[in-house]
Amino acid sequence: MQQLSTLRQEAMTWREIEGRTRDALELLTLIEGDSEDDLLGEIERDVGQIAADLEKLEVQVLFCGPHDRNDAILAIHAGAGGTDSQDWSEMLLRMYLRWAEAHGLKAEVVDSLVGDEAGLKRVMVSIEGAYAYGYLQSERGVHRLVRLSPFDSSHRRHTSFALVEVWPDIQQEIEIEIKPDDVEIEAFVASGPGGQHMQKNATAVRITHKPTDIVVTCQSERSQTQNRETAFKILRAKLYQLELERQSKERDELKGEHVDAGWGNQIRSYVLHPYKMIKDLRTGYEVGNADAVLDGDLDGFMDAYLRHTVGTGPSNAGP
Repeated sequence: MQQLSTLRQEAMTWREIEGRTRDALELLTLIEGDSEDDLLGEIERDVGQIAADLEKLEVQVLFCGPHDRNDAILAIHAGAGGTDSQDWSEMLLRMYLRWAEAHGLKAEVVDSLVGDEAGLKRVMVSIEGAYAYGYLQSERGVHRLVRLSPFDSSHRRHTSFALVEVWPDIQQEIEIEIKPDDVEIEAFVASGPGGQHMQKNATAVRITHKPTDIVVTCQSERSQTQNRETAFKILRAKLYQLELERQSKERDELKGEHVDAGWGNQIRSYVLHPYKMIKDLRTGYEVGNADAVLDGDLDGFMDAYLRHTVGTGPSNAGP
């Protein structure tokens, strides 16, 4: 139902733009000569807004991954650079929190380790909202900062690194469904000490789950019904653990191999001295307004990454 609601909202957005475009075209056919200057100005404003809205929606068309719609988990780890790298980690956290706020996403710091002198050694953030992972996947990698260090008494230029990890939040409530055709149930006589208390009826139960080859046996209860219920309870627990392991493996695959947060591994460079420029080394996209980027203006980098990854055309350099 959540997926249906999301898709319905997206369809309504496109249909709304379609209707606004149709209305603008119909108004255009009513213009005769120069007597309708006011109407023409109104149409031009409508068309300009439609074009702007379409440009935003174009990015969503690039989301084709199975987890692009998911919430995201973002982690930042201070790398080479000592106190400067820990301060850099905190700057990156502020940047992503500002970006999330500007896009109406809910961001919550779920874990952090404060640096010895300043900044953060590591921090993990949960970001909830439509396409959170789709947008933030562009940020995965090592981010390099070049600036005059505020922690150097000589105020020299330092280079510091931080590793950003991003993966989709696939941790959902696990519902275990056991189909009747997937299980084979056998009843047998419980084994135990001899004598008058020895079981003579087939009260023990063995359940085999065919898709996973999991076998559960229960003979602790006196009735077959009770043993059956207990066996199914154990089977559900085993299937639940199996699903947890599958999700954990999937998260590890999405997370990717560990990358050292140091020289030679950076995906983006943030230069604040002797000039200001931020450049993504994967796409070539760059901007000179470093302050705006550090305040959360990341849309240009994310858009360039998506277009570069999907292969819809070369990315343009920023202003």
